[in-house]
Amino acid sequence: MADIQGQFERLTRHAEHMIPADELRAKLERGKPLRVKLGVDPTAKDITLGWGVPLRKLRQFQDEGHTAVLIMGDFTARIGDPSGKSQTRPQLSTDQVLANAEACVAQLLDILSEDNLEIRYNSEWLEPMDLPALLKLTSMYTVAQMLERDDFSKRYADQQPISIVEFMYPLMQAYDSVAIQADVELGGTDQLFNLLVGRDLQRGFDQEPQIALTMPLLVGTDGVQKMSQSLNNYIAIREQPAQMFGKIMSIPDKLVGQYARLGTDFDDDTIDDLEKAAAVGGPGAGQAKRSIARGVVSLYHGDEAAGDAEAQFDRQFKEQAPPEEIPNAAIPHNAIDGLKVYLPRVMVELGLAKSGSDARRLIAQKGVKVNSVTVTNEEMALDDLGGAVLQVGKRQFVRLED
Repeated sequence: MADIQGQFERLTRHAEHMIPADELRAKLERGKPLRVKLGVDPTAKDITLGWGVPLRKLRQFQDEGHTAVLIMGDFTARIGDPSGKSQTRPQLSTDQVLANAEACVAQLLDILSEDNLEIRYNSEWLEPMDLPALLKLTSMYTVAQMLERDDFSKRYADQQPISIVEFMYPLMQAYDSVAIQADVELGGTDQLFNLLVGRDLQRGFDQEPQIALTMPLLVGTDGVQKMSQSLNNYIAIREQPAQMFGKIMSIPDKLVGQYARLGTDFDDDTIDDLEKAAAVGGPGAGQAKRSIARGVVSLYHGDEAAGDAEAQFDRQFKEQAPPEEIPNAAIPHNAIDGLKVYLPRVMVELGLAKSGSDARRLIAQKGVKVNSVTVTNEEMALDDLGGAVLQVGKRQFVRLED
């Protein structure tokens, strides 16, 4: 293994919490590969740049010779992680979770190495757990300890319901660490409580407690809330390069430093320069975002794709021309009524709007075009849409087939 100090600095770079730091250094000094855990609940099918932050940190541990243990939370996903939530989470079906897990695993390998990787499903040890084992688990933590967690304490103070099932989530995530004998567990800052429960449970099972290492949460493209598919403020790692480039160009200037720090492989001097440029604003901030957009697209799609994406962005936004490659889609049958087409339904069915009301709002705000002409009516003639290019917002294009 590399020198301990250098390894320690690389592995803890940009980390938010490291509890306790001296134990991590001591584990590294033993010279044995560590078992580094990251749990992923497959509640959706896309891996986002937000998920990419701890995943890329896990890859750094792999590159230093440690073993990555990726926990697919196929069992815990059915409960739903209550972290940061102000109300009880809806539970997913087993079929939904397994379909999401299958889609996620393929994408995870875009970031992680297959060489020193274990992928485990926590239903392996949680599903067979009988009542005595479950009672032993619950006896290791008190209600008072659970209410120390911020989201639980706030909901309790506001008299918002908290189900017993939600109390089980941190215990089950923590038991994952016991089951795979984790030396280190990674997560976002919102997972710190759960990671520390893992330390407590490992002590209860006579294991050496894991190190809790958290990474900052990447803010979504809205500039306000953490990146989330449910909030539609995310960028997926397998998104088309031009779409990825365009979304990064749309982030607020205040996020330049965070995206450079958490989403790229840039060195500290480059990140500092980009932050300074963004703070000044104007063209400098735009150039800073270009650098980040190129860096992120290169990371997931390669340098050539990044160059093409930038050229397409310029063609579309500087020259006001549509992209060269536009996907084709049939006009949904349920949007057609005789010789008329109801445009909001087309937009919803093709994934260009979240709902009918969202689609109508976009039309009212003049954010929808057909063949570069702004649409003002919600209904259009079928003959006018066949073969036409439908544009929603600045980045979404589709060529309609009748």
